[in-house]
Parts: sequence; C-alpha cells; structure tokens
Amino acid sequence: MQIQNYLKYTKQSIVTTLLLLFILLGTKTLIAQDNNLIDLDYAKPKSYTIESIEVSGIEFLDENALIIISGLNIGKTINIPGDDISMAIRKLWKQGLFEDISISVIAIRDDNVSLRITLKERPRLSSYTISGISKTNEETLREKSKLVTGDVVTENLLIRTKEIIEGHFIEKGFFNANVEISKKQDPKRPNSVHLDIKVKKNNRIRIDEINIIGNNEVKSDRLKVALKETKEKAFVRPLKHADELVADIAKDAIQLKLPKMREDFLAYLKKSFRLTFLKSSKYVPDVFEDDKALLIAKYNKLGYRDAKIISDSIYRKKNNTMAIDIRVDEGNKYYFRNINWVGNTVYSDFDLSTVLQVRKGDTYNKELLETNLSFNQNGPDVSSMYLDNGYLFFNVDPIEVQVENDSIDLEIRIREGDQAYLKNIIIKGNTRTNDHVIVRELRTRPGQLFSRDAIIRTQRELAQLKYFDPEKLGVDVQPNPVDGTVDIIYTVEETSSDQIELSGGWGYGRIIGTVGLSFNNFSIRNIFNKKAYQPIPSGDGQKLSLRFQTYGAGYTSYSASFTEPWLGGKRPNALTVSLYHSKYSYTTTYDATTDPQNSFIINGLSVGIGRRLTWPDDFFQMYMGINLQQYDLNNYNIFSFGDGTGQFNNFNYTLTINRNSTDQPIYPRGGSDVGFTLEATPPYSSFGNKDYANMGDEEKYKWVEYHKWKFKSNFFSSIVGDLVLSTRAQFGFLGYYNKDIGVTPFDRFYLGGDGLSGYNNMDGRELIGLRGYSNESLTPDYYRNSNQGGVIYNKYTLELRYPLSLNPSATIYVMGYFEGGNSWARFADFSPFKIYKSAGVGVRVFLPMFGLLGLDWAYGFDDVPGMPDAGGGQFHFSINQSLD
Repeated sequence: MQIQNYLKYTKQSIVTTLLLLFILLGTKTLIAQDNNLIDLDYAKPKSYTIESIEVSGIEFLDENALIIISGLNIGKTINIPGDDISMAIRKLWKQGLFEDISISVIAIRDDNVSLRITLKERPRLSSYTISGISKTNEETLREKSKLVTGDVVTENLLIRTKEIIEGHFIEKGFFNANVEISKKQDPKRPNSVHLDIKVKKNNRIRIDEINIIGNNEVKSDRLKVALKETKEKAFVRPLKHADELVADIAKDAIQLKLPKMREDFLAYLKKSFRLTFLKSSKYVPDVFEDDKALLIAKYNKLGYRDAKIISDSIYRKKNNTMAIDIRVDEGNKYYFRNINWVGNTVYSDFDLSTVLQVRKGDTYNKELLETNLSFNQNGPDVSSMYLDNGYLFFNVDPIEVQVENDSIDLEIRIREGDQAYLKNIIIKGNTRTNDHVIVRELRTRPGQLFSRDAIIRTQRELAQLKYFDPEKLGVDVQPNPVDGTVDIIYTVEETSSDQIELSGGWGYGRIIGTVGLSFNNFSIRNIFNKKAYQPIPSGDGQKLSLRFQTYGAGYTSYSASFTEPWLGGKRPNALTVSLYHSKYSYTTTYDATTDPQNSFIINGLSVGIGRRLTWPDDFFQMYMGINLQQYDLNNYNIFSFGDGTGQFNNFNYTLTINRNSTDQPIYPRGGSDVGFTLEATPPYSSFGNKDYANMGDEEKYKWVEYHKWKFKSNFFSSIVGDLVLSTRAQFGFLGYYNKDIGVTPFDRFYLGGDGLSGYNNMDGRELIGLRGYSNESLTPDYYRNSNQGGVIYNKYTLELRYPLSLNPSATIYVMGYFEGGNSWARFADFSPFKIYKSAGVGVRVFLPMFGLLGLDWAYGFDDVPGMPDAGGGQFHFSINQSLD
C-alpha cells in the first residue's frame, strides 16, 4: 500500500474538445480569401485536394516534420468538414509541444484547398532552482529529475518532477513533504521559463508500532525480527511504567507468585525499552513489500508452509507517527516424513541424507532444505558433493509427493549427468600484473575435473594478493555440454598496491621524520629495462621495501627488504632478505673536546624461507628464518649494568606456523587468522663451564640467549550483512636457558598505547598496543624503570566492525570494541584474567598508497600504579594494524 497524491490535469482534452465542437457543430463559415469571402457549408461536406500547407507560430521546430506528423500531406484528398482536420489536430496535441493549435482554410481554387496550421509552442526550460533542502539532497534530486535545459515545459513534466521529489522524501520517511513548482518567464530568452522548485520536508513520519494480527502460534516479536528494513521506532523510557512494575512485583511477592513476577518484569521491559537503533523506523512501500515476503519465509522456516498475509493497512497516528497492521493466516504446521532419493548412483542414500541433515519428524523448513541441497555457506551441501567432483551438469529437484495431515513426503530427484573437465582458463582485466603471477595462484587448471570449491578458493587467493579489487573479482563459468568440457573466465580489476609513508612531527624532545616506500608488485628482472618504469618496474609480484627515519641528529635508521614469493618460479616458496641499521645518541650535537662520545648502533640481517603447506590443510603456511643482530654500545647505558660500553650479539632462529582462511585481506567477513611463532637462540651457556653467576654483565650478555613463544588468533564472523565481529587473543612469553643468566634484557614485551615503534625501540623490544592507556604504561614497573620490560603478556579484544565504503581506493570502516590485557615481569606472577580493561570506538581508512590508517578513542577503566594519567580517555593513531 502506498501513500501518494496524484494530480491530474486535463487542459489538453478540454481545449481539443472545444476546438472539435467548433469545427463539427458549426453550420456555415465565411473565410476571407484575397478580400473575398469563402462560403463553406458544414452541412454539405465536399472533397478537396490539398494544394499547399503553411505552418506559422513555430520558432524551434521543423515545419516539414510537423506537416508529416499531422498527416495532411500535399496532394492528399480530404473532406471539409470531416475527420481529417480533427485527426491532424489530435496528432499534433499528442506531441505535448503546443499550448494552442488551429487549422484554417486560407484559399480554395476549384477542387484544391490551401491550409494554414497555426501553432503556439509551449515554453522551453532555461534553468531551474531547488530550494529548502540540503546541498546533498539537491544534487541527488537533480540526478533523479533529469531536467535538462531546452526541455519542453509541459504539465506532464511538472507532475513527473513533483512526483519524483515527493517519492525521494517518502523513501526517507517524509510523507508530509510539500513541493511547489512555479514558472517565471525568462527575460533573456524568448519563449523560455525558469522553474522555481520549493521543497518543504516537514517532519519525518516514523513507524510507531507494527501490529501482527492472527498469529496464534508464533509470537509477534519473533515475526517482527523477520522484517529486515521495516522497524518500529526505538525508545527507552524506564521510568514511565516503573510504578506499575513495583506494584505488580510487590503483589506477586505477597501472593508468592514467583513465575508471575518474571512475566511482569518481561512485560515492563517490553513497554519501556525498544532497541532498534541499527535500523531506521521509516516506511518505504517497495521495501515493505520485500519485508512481507521475508515474514512469510520466516513462517515457512518454522514449518508453516501455507502461511499467507491476508491484508495489511497503514494509518496515521496523532503524534506524527504511523502504524502498520499485518493480518496473517498461519495455517497448519508441517513436518518432514519420508524422504526418498531417486537417480543417485555416485553417492549412496545414506551419504546424501547425512549431508542433507533433515530427518523424519523434523519441522518442515523449506529454507533449510534448499540450503542443504544447493548452497550452504556454513557447511557441506548435496550440490557441492557433486560439483566438487566434476558433475557440473548435475541437477537436484525436491518434489512433495504426498501431503497428509501435518506430514510431507519428499522425493528428491537427482540427474547426475557426466563429469565435466576444464578446457580453457582465461584471465581478463590484468593491465599491470603479469599473467604468470595470476596463473600460479589458480586452483583450476586445464584437464582437471570441474570443482566449485576450487573456483571459490581461487577467488580467495587472488583477493589475498592485494593487487585487485576484491569486491569486483568475477568468475564466468561457460559449460560445453556437447563435449563435456567447461571454460572459466576470471575477471579482475587492478588496484594500486604500492604504499608510501611520509610523516613529520615532534617527539622525545626532538624533530621526527620518516620516509618509507613499499612496492608490493615489483619486478626486479626489469630493473634495468627503461621501458618498464611506469613509474617503477612492476607486475611480477615481488615486494621491495625501503624506509628511512630520523629524529634530528640524535637518531637515524634505515632498512631495506626484498621478498620473492615464488623462488624458482615453480613452487610457492617465498624468500625474504632484509637489512637494517640504526644509530642512537644522547645529544643532538657532539663536541669531542668537551663531551664523551656516546652511541648505540644496531646492525641486522635476516634471511627467511616461507612455504605453503598441504597438511593439515592448504590454508597453513610455515616460515623459517635466520636473524643476526649486533648491538654496539659506546658510553650508552640503557640497562642497569656496566658502564654502557660493549658489543652484544643476537643470533636466532625463527619458526612461524600460520593458518589464514580469511576471505579478504582488507575487510574480511569470515574465516580466521591463527599463528604460532617460536624464536630461539642457541643455548650458548650449555657449551662450556663458565661461571655465569659471577660473570660481568658485558661478558654474560655478549651472546644473547633466550627462547620466545608467541601466539595470535583472530576470528571473523559476519553478524548481519557487512556487520562483522572480530574476536582476537594474543599471548607471549620470553624464557631463558640458564638461571644464572636469567631473562635477557633485550627483546622484552612493552604493553599499552598505539603499538607504534620508533625512537625508543632501540633494544629490540616488542611493542604491543592496547587502547585506553598511554604508550608502554602497562609494562611492569614502567614508572620506575622504563627499560625493564615484561617477560609474559596476554591481550584480548572483542571488536564490532561496519564498513562505510568498500571502494578499493578508500576502504573505510568504523568499529566499537572492548579490550583487555596485562604484562608481568615474572612467569610466576602470570594471571590470565587479571587484566587492564578498556572500551572505545575507532575508524580505519585503507588507502592503497599509505596502507591502513587508524584513529581510536578509548577509555581505560583501571588505575595504573604510579601513573595516574595512564588510563582514562586516550586518543590513538595507528599505521598498518599496529593496534591489532
């Protein structure tokens, strides 16, 4: 049912009727011809041949075209009076271009007649304005109305424009919107008008209540949830019915009616709270029709296969709201009885029934039946069994063969067909990335059996490359039943994958500057090919990263890394090589005659190999790396030992096992990312008989020894549509081999804040962000010794995300979250549930050139010993998931 106002204007019909009456009812007319009167007797029609036709009064139209439209061609015989003249007038009126039309006889010679068509053109549109609304609404309405300068301003155009504007605001819930259109003559253009469109939205009319009538078995609240977009107005009024609740609860307590107390409390909640904040309570006619279909689908899901909506009505209420009544007929509730399989030879009845998950006596559920037969996103289905085994031409059809009382017998008919083999695999749209980079990620190859699962997995692998827009990856399956083959066409759309980091500011008492470049689809083989620079050699899927950072004269750092994801080009074995150098100094200037030289230099080299695994499944990856770090201290005491001079070496082996099944890298809606990392040095202290208990610190830590264990998990779950829940957990532990040496002062954990590394990350410390608290403030005894660090930590996050834009050039999503974590100086102090808690909101913006940028505000609920300002409200800025 729609609420609309229609205006019908019939000026054309009135004018035409009067003109025809003048022509047909007149008895005799005298027409001047060269000062002579022509005597036409309308009581005695006579045939004439048209000798000439004149058209007058037109300015913008073609004379010959109008004559053709009228049907009065030279040489044509017509009767005067007769239907030819009136028919010509009607044809011209239909064009909607004229305000007045007349056809007159200007000369008669023997049996020949000359006619004049006199026209008055309707005005043309010179310009128009829309007032009374926002700029955004105005731009939208200009696109919808499609008004163009030069349009003929007819009554139909005015009516159509008004209806478009009113319809636009009806969709937004403004049913009282008023639109007035006035015409003004344009003095600068002849026969042209300016339209002044005034819009007054008035107040939005929201849905106050939805009444479902006739539902005896299914509660109204359960049915209202099925209405996806048509929702009631939210409210929170805890005090309005509080007195009734107190009186009812007291009465129930005196009478010892405990179950009644629960009923009264639930009734109070229903009258006092209606939480539908995620959906607007506006009424949109077309959307309401879709929601009614969803309501019936809900009934079908509950077993009511005959449920139907008898009627619905919409009416206004006094408080500028509206109400909707939906009257339903539930019908009987049905159950599955006998289910028989017909036509299956590849799989047994037992195997198919196990996947179908429908048993005799189950409530009839049409949606579950169709999902488990055709496409179940959360598990196996009958179709996937066949389609993943090459049976592309497979078809399944469930037939209700008998309906008896409340029971339904099904016969599921299967046509298996022959297995189909892949013939041609075609890739389209890759303008920058070379074909071999895409081909090596394909799970579908010519000659293989067709597999729907392989196609879905290929789409995921292409999305994980980050070279293409994941929202526009396309697959076109083209079967060839004649020869039993199938062609697959993958379409991609390139997006920018390179990133640049430019930043400057003030921190740690000095100027901070950073320049970084990441080329994520690099081609090192074309580095000497001048033609390949557009602007850099790209397309081979390699990654080259360069970064330089400076904090005035007191700190400089630079690093470079290169990754070849397919070493040798045949297998997905990734080789990564990285180099880095950092130099720290207490002072920004140095005078050798007065100041002792002080510096802390770190040099590092890492080489690693990563490979994809096929067991336990092919979502697993493994990385093994060798890392060498050298710490060279010269009169730079950052630890509580020695004189701050010495050379320390960290040679370690890293093993990472990771399973990543997320569907997209930027905004995943499903899947998980779980990883375990072990980082260990050789146990040098076990190779000799040195007395480490009495050894000096410079000698004790000359070769750093430790073992570090880390675990991270991130699970993504789609709640409704693009609303996604991210559940994360982290754990880290730093251990030692020799109790006389203890835990190394290097590579410890520092918890709190934004997790961004920088000037203070000079001892290999690992920074873990936790929102709602200042940087590193949740590190043990940080207020006493900022260089002590933690040896064990944990962190938990519950985050709800919703996208504002999924455009690959600017992916934007907002979030709300709860977070908690803590770190400890000793393993014995570890308590996994003794955590610092926080909550907040944030936004993430992914720009291909800069990566993922984030801004968060969080509130830390717990006090931090010795640091009264560490918690409370905190803003955090993050780069490339430093907080995740």
